Order: sequence, then structure tokens, then C-alpha cells
Amino acid sequence: MASRERVSHLPYRPKPGEIPTNPGVYRFRDAEGRVLYVGKAKNLRARLSNYFAPLYSLHERTRRMVTTAASVEWTVVPSDVDSLQLEYMWIKEFDPPFNVRYRDDKSYPFMAITLADEAPRVIVTRNPKIRGAKYFGPYPKVWAVHDTIDLMIKVFPIRTCSDASYKKAMQSGRPCFPGQIGRCGGPCSMKVTIAEHRAMVDDFVAFMSGGDQRFTKALTARMMEASAAMDYEAAARYRDKLQAIDAVLGKSALVLPADTDADLFGIAEDELAATVQHFVVRGGRVRGVRATTIEKEIDISGAELVDQVLQRTYGDAAAADIPRQVLVPELPDDAEQLEAWLRERRGRPVSLQVAQRGPKSDLLKTATLNAQQALMLHKTRRTSDYVARSQALTDLQEALGLAEAPLRIECYDVSHLAGTNVVASMVVFEDGLPRKDQYRSFGVAETTDDTDSLYQVLTRRLAYLDRPDDDERETVGGAIVADAESPEATAEGEVVTTRKRPRFAYRPQLLVVDGGQPQVAAAARALADAGHEEIGLCGIAKRLEEVWLPGEDYPVILPRTSEALYLLQRLRDEAHRFAITHQRKRRKRDISSVLTEVPGLGEARIKALLRHFGSVTALKNATPEEITALPGIGPTLAEAIHARLSR
Repeated sequence: MASRERVSHLPYRPKPGEIPTNPGVYRFRDAEGRVLYVGKAKNLRARLSNYFAPLYSLHERTRRMVTTAASVEWTVVPSDVDSLQLEYMWIKEFDPPFNVRYRDDKSYPFMAITLADEAPRVIVTRNPKIRGAKYFGPYPKVWAVHDTIDLMIKVFPIRTCSDASYKKAMQSGRPCFPGQIGRCGGPCSMKVTIAEHRAMVDDFVAFMSGGDQRFTKALTARMMEASAAMDYEAAARYRDKLQAIDAVLGKSALVLPADTDADLFGIAEDELAATVQHFVVRGGRVRGVRATTIEKEIDISGAELVDQVLQRTYGDAAAADIPRQVLVPELPDDAEQLEAWLRERRGRPVSLQVAQRGPKSDLLKTATLNAQQALMLHKTRRTSDYVARSQALTDLQEALGLAEAPLRIECYDVSHLAGTNVVASMVVFEDGLPRKDQYRSFGVAETTDDTDSLYQVLTRRLAYLDRPDDDERETVGGAIVADAESPEATAEGEVVTTRKRPRFAYRPQLLVVDGGQPQVAAAARALADAGHEEIGLCGIAKRLEEVWLPGEDYPVILPRTSEALYLLQRLRDEAHRFAITHQRKRRKRDISSVLTEVPGLGEARIKALLRHFGSVTALKNATPEEITALPGIGPTLAEAIHARLSR
């Protein structure tokens, strides 16, 4: 639950006049001097003021960053492009823990041509840093790269043998073994010179870079000439090469006009993570696909996320790997500066756009759909792994000193709006998996603070554990009845059906609360008053992801990579999400019921009002003139709405 403390109490907050209004890059550091976060701004004073807003108004991860930091510093730069370059350099140098963290879903296989060699060869590799190599891909599977190479060397028979085989063949004058069986076309095969082989390599690279039309037309012309000259053997060779080219092209269909060189980025995100699907389109064909998962440490907008993704993708890219066009779901605020930065790196113009319609928009939607599926897979991969779930529960048992593994865990969070409309959530995980059918919401009518709200909610919940069996039956017509599966006959002949124990009454092995020592103390008091101190209890504090136990002066620190901490984070974040969702529904319901009291305002107009202003707060703060701007609402009705909401 958010604290009402204000950031102005933090000793390192600069005075407003000390922060310049120039563009620049800023760094938050902790007490040991470690860089926690790096960001850029067109106006440093305006940007940094957002971090020094009241704590309760900040996103929980941003709040954790500013409270962990002990100082903030900034560097003024001449232009926005300079700030972009400096931000990228510092993120790469310091690897700040609160900047977005990238994790490729896997190490992708590439096709690489070793252009720096005397006789370049084509290989399959996962090493993206071979000196002087030209890369194509990435490919989704290794076999896909091998299949493409097998087809390509039928058309462009370049070297495939190892460096050791090449050196031995060139010294001995005997063909390398792959050359003897027709699998290598380098100079080591004794069929071509180094210069002739280099020309074939250039054709290989040109074809893979998108120049397929030229080669198809040339081979077709040669086949026709050979056929006309009745050189059917040569015509058959050209035919086989054309078939190989068709097979290669068939593996990557033409999705955009043949002259299109573009990169498309589909992005899917939630509060905790994002996934990026990068489609590499060259010559109108998808030549490579890469999936990346991003762990968010602080709250950033979609536009800021696009900015970070583009910096990481092209920060160290060769000029030849930067396309003429980059398509993204939304433009960053510094789109013009990013274009200038990309143009500087490429040496030629680069356009940064949002695809609005047509084939490019359709392909971007496909990339976004793939990103959404990748995000879902990322979120379920660890929880669907039985071994990982079992390890998480075992680690929790050991770390918290529980008598048994917590197969049923309940997590609680309290949410309010400026101290009003207080609600609480209970989420349930069984065997490490969420049981959404057993989630519960609580309204708190009167409370003094968050700890009191938590005590009330847990007291109400724990009362269900002690209900006698008779309380779990319903009486109809003098007989106690419930589920029809278990009828019992009494001595008087009445039929009694025993009701199954409500799921709400199942006993948890562990209660988790969102918060630190105060919240844990309130929950421990509720357990003691209810007589259920045998149930395990802990709290997870947002600031440093510390795990607090009742009565302890120091927290339990779980490794950042542990399955147990990941499970506790999921519980905490799910409880927070569920509480916020319930609160928003209540707020919307409350305002709707108030508006129904205004004569002449029906359900359709109420929905239109809320949709137009976007939030209850905006509607309450609107003037009658602003309300009148909505079609169908005249001055008199607008005055009535304003008067009713101002009470």
C-alpha cells in the first residue's frame, strides 16, 4: 500500500532552481555510488520534478527507485541527439538495475559469411561478433539455416569447409574432403581461383540481401539460351539452380513490395514485463525474426519503451544493418532526434514511422500478435514448470521456517484513493498457480489507516475457518439442505443434504501481505486474536523486495533470481492488480449512481461523459462549459451535472 510520505523529506532532493532547463542526461545513485537509473530529458528540470512528486502518487517501482537512491546528478548537453547518445553510452557502461533489462528468449542461429577471410565461407553460428562477417537471420531453428545453405550453394557454390581443411588443401594441392564430395566450392576444391570465388561470394551476399530478381532473370535467360543452342546439359544445370532459388524464396514469402527494406517492431507489455518481436524485412521478404523479453524495473510509457528498444537494437549495429525504414507501434517523444541519430549511424536517410494502413500495418499487427503470444509464454513458462514451482515452495518453506510447504498461499493488498473508497483484495495460489475462482474483494467502511484496514480484513477472513458444520448448511422448510449429492435421512424422515465446505473456508499454510513491518505486525495481531498463529505469515516490501517475518528486526533477503522471490512478487503484484481493478469498478459504479440522479441524464449519456473525460476526477473538475462541449448536452443539463458533482 502506498505511503503518504512526501519525497521532499528525502535529503538529496535538489532545489528547483538548481536544476537547469537544458537538455541532458541524469543519473540516480545509491549510497555506495552505484548508478541505479539513467535517463534523458529535453528539459531536465521538468523531467526530474516528476520523480520528486509525492511518494504515494508514484508508480510502486519508481517509488522504490527514488527511495533507494541517495543522490541525483545530471549532465547538460548541446542537443537532444547528444543526450540520446550519452544515455545509450551510460546505460551500456553502468548497466543500471532500474533501467529496463533485456533478455533474449534464446541464442538464435545466424547464417554468416566470413568476408574477412581470403576465401570467405558460409557457416551456421550463434556467435554474433565474428570479425568482418556478414550476418543473415536470425533464424528460428538451426535446421532452417542448414536447409537454406544447402539450397544456396547449389546456386552459388562457395566455401563451406573449415579453416583447417582449407589451409591443408591449399598447401598440399589436393581438394578438401567437402570439395571432393561436391559440398565445397572454394579455391580449396581446385575448381575456381580466389578471385572467381570472391565474385561468387559477392553474388551470394547480394542475393541474400534482397537482390533475388536479378539472379532469377539472369539464370532464366541463360537456361533459354542453352536450350536454344541444344546444350541441354547446361540448361538442366540452370534449371536446377532456378529451382533452388525458388525453394529459398519460398521459405520467405514476399510480404511487402520488392524494394522494401524495413525493420518492424511489435511490442506487447504489462506492468512487469514487455516482449518485442523484431521482423527484419529485406527486399520485401522477412529475412529474420528475433524475440526479446524486457523486465521493467520502473514504470515507463509505451513511447519510452520504443525509445529504449531502438537504442539497444541499433546502438552497436553496422551501417549496413540499419534499414531505410523503421516501423514501430507508437512514436517516441524524441522521434526526430532518433531519426537524426539513425541517419548519422547509417550515413543515409532513415524514416521512423507508425504504420497506419496497408500491408505494412498488417505485418506490424502480425509482429504485435507474436509479441503478445511471447509475453503470455514468458509469464506462464516458469509457473507451468512443475520443477520450478516445487522449488519455489520448498525455498519458501526453508526461508520462512514453515513446518510444511505452503501449498495454499493467500496474499492481501489494501488500496484507496486519497484515503477514501478503501478496498482490499485476497488472491489465492495453490501449488504455485493462481486460483482466480477463489479470489475475494473486501470493502472497508471505516478505518484509521492501512494497518487497521488490513487487520479488519484478515479478522473477517479468518472467522470463516472456525464456523461449525451447522453454519455451513442452509435450512429450507425446516430441513437443512445444500448440495444434492450427499442426502442423509434423519429419524423423523427429513432429508438432510450436507453442503460441501465453502472454498473460502479452506485453511492456508501461508498468508502474504503487501508491506513491511507495520503491515506484518497488524496481520500477526489478527492471527493471534483469531487463534490461528499456526498459519505462516510474511510481508514483501516494495522498496527493496525484502521479506519480513512477524517480530523480526531484520528482513529475510531472498536472491533476486530465486524462484521463491519470483513467486512472492507474482502474488504481491496480482493482489495489487486485483485490488486496483475492484476499486476502479466501485468508483465507476459510484459515480454512475450519482449521475443517474440528474434529471435528463440517461445511461447512454453517462457512458459518453465518462468516455469523453477519461476519468472520474477529470469529470468532477470539469467546468459547465467543458461539459457542454459533449454532443447532446446543453447548458442547463451541464449546469445540473456540475452542481450535482460539486456537492
